[in-house]
Amino acid sequence: MNRSLVAVAGIAGAAGVALAAAGSHMASAERLATAGALAMAQAPALLALGLNGKDTGRLLTLCAWVIAVGLVAFSGALTYHDLSGSAALAAIAPIGGTAMILGWLGIAFAALIKRR
Repeated sequence: MNRSLVAVAGIAGAAGVALAAAGSHMASAERLATAGALAMAQAPALLALGLNGKDTGRLLTLCAWVIAVGLVAFSGALTYHDLSGSAALAAIAPIGGTAMILGWLGIAFAALIKRR
């Protein structure tokens, strides 16, 4: 088991629920709801990869961390925008989204390559 990834998965799941709840209770907080939905979507994948531990392999572990960092960047930027009203971190959201996409593509690639 990769304890760090499991911890990140737990935090992502908790943040997802909290952000989705805040998004549903605050007026004009669509970004919070989106950030929560993405956190909830990534949390199970991070949990699965973290629970596999050493069997996961280096590439999948790297992909999991790329997804985790992308999630923090994407959801963090959206959350900051909704809570502060400032778009100062708006350019970070697409970078985070791209990182998550690359992490998922890396998982697909890892599934298709032959392990030694």
